[in-house]
Amino acid sequence: MKLLIIGGTIFLGRHLVETARAAGHEITLFNRGRSNPALLPDLERIRGDRTGDLSCLGGRRWDAVIDTCGYLPRIVRASASALADAVDRYVYISSLSALAEPSSPGLAEDAPTESLEDPKTENVTGSTYGGLKALCEGVVEAELAARALNIRPGLIVGPHDPSDRFTYWVTRIARGGDVLAPGKPADPVQLIDARDLARFILLGIERALSGIYHATGPTPPTSMGVLFDTCRDTFGSDASFVWAKDEFLLENQVTPYTEMPLWVAGSPGFNAVSIDKAVAAGLRTRDLSETVEATADWRKGDPGPMRAGLSPEREAELMRLWRARG
Repeated sequence: MKLLIIGGTIFLGRHLVETARAAGHEITLFNRGRSNPALLPDLERIRGDRTGDLSCLGGRRWDAVIDTCGYLPRIVRASASALADAVDRYVYISSLSALAEPSSPGLAEDAPTESLEDPKTENVTGSTYGGLKALCEGVVEAELAARALNIRPGLIVGPHDPSDRFTYWVTRIARGGDVLAPGKPADPVQLIDARDLARFILLGIERALSGIYHATGPTPPTSMGVLFDTCRDTFGSDASFVWAKDEFLLENQVTPYTEMPLWVAGSPGFNAVSIDKAVAAGLRTRDLSETVEATADWRKGDPGPMRAGLSPEREAELMRLWRARG
């Protein structure tokens, strides 16, 4: 297949390239050339800015385009419109954040989506991100109809993750000792290795899937306790988990998902959406231990400051306060 990838040099994009190349597909990248410009020098690149003139995409044809970095409906509409007659399928990478507040587990693809007070806003924040993604999905469907494929990942993890939201736990648990853990061991958790997501996206193109798919995992479902135990067992760590209640963490202004990655207080359905449709379409996820190992190996070559999680000092202070409660 001939594939056009918008982006292609950061995290999911580079895993898409690697997976597609291994399968023998022909790849063209369209980006500004600002992020990792020396990466993948052998690939064809079209330099351009999707926020401006898209005439550089004219006169070409691809089997599919994969839009990995669309956040604003106006910009996604421009790309979808420009490519509508140039591709057989437009794959838009959305997010489970597009769902309205998931207050109950098992939400499927037809569940209500997030809405915005101002649908014309172009200010991407934590409060507007999900609504903007939902609007972008609608734009792609309006422009491509049955040739639109909207993929909603949950937390994407693995090597080259710029967020460190999973990497924090991998490195912290490997270090051992008492580890402050959020909520309860039985709390559900959902995430997907970027390599598994890339494989499912390409499978969706090969099978001409359309519509919306929740793409997260693992399969079968897992819990925070199992994930942490997997990290500990993978490294032979002496980590011991100190489970602090949601109420305590909120009282002490611990920020969900950033200071305490994977923890979503007050949203029991967020880490428990239905992925039955994607699994039926071929979604498969690797063993958690493989993702843990690969993430740790990559992190050894990227030892900069952690971009998520608690500092050692903050963690120690919170554990002291938790234990003082008796």
